[in-house]
Amino acid sequence: SVLAFVIAVFAVLFRFPEHADQISNFLGNFILLLIIAGFILLGIRSKINVYDAFIEGAKGGFDVAIRIVPFLVAILVAVGLFRASGAMDFLMNGLKEILILSGVKCLEIVDALPTGLMKPFSGSGARGMMLDIFQQDHLGPDSFAGRLASVFQGSTETTFYMLSVYFGSVQIKSIRYAAWAGLFADIIGIIAAILITSIFFAC
Repeated sequence: SVLAFVIAVFAVLFRFPEHADQISNFLGNFILLLIIAGFILLGIRSKINVYDAFIEGAKGGFDVAIRIVPFLVAILVAVGLFRASGAMDFLMNGLKEILILSGVKCLEIVDALPTGLMKPFSGSGARGMMLDIFQQDHLGPDSFAGRLASVFQGSTETTFYMLSVYFGSVQIKSIRYAAWAGLFADIIGIIAAILITSIFFAC
């Protein structure tokens, strides 16, 4: 049923591209409302005091925040060194050349791609790359690359950041399939971001 719903949404967006913005806003707000209402109803059904459970969870959040500080510092320093050394720019330029040689017609996708590729390592690093696109004269925030980079920010996750910080804070040493599952989800997010942005905005 979920797959059928997703297919129906894409069919509507392709059929009425001029109303894509209104449709997406309505669906986004509606789904968010359903999620919140679903948690509350499941709590009531299970005879759980939802408000007290929320307060207890919020209290535990402070303890988690304190525990992750050392791991947070370590991953931010590693990403900072990687960018400052020029290795990040070398990697991104190489990927750009590969995509250009493979026949990608919309070169602004190539301009935005570093944001999506950086996101699994660092959210702040990906945000910095997105702002770089915004500040370029030939691109800017209203360009296809600027919009695609913004969608990349919301459709991918800081996979390695999560693994190093949160797994480390609870002493999980064997990540098993978590890394592969996270990277697979990031790849799907990047592909979906390109498709959806192409629906809303012409390259």
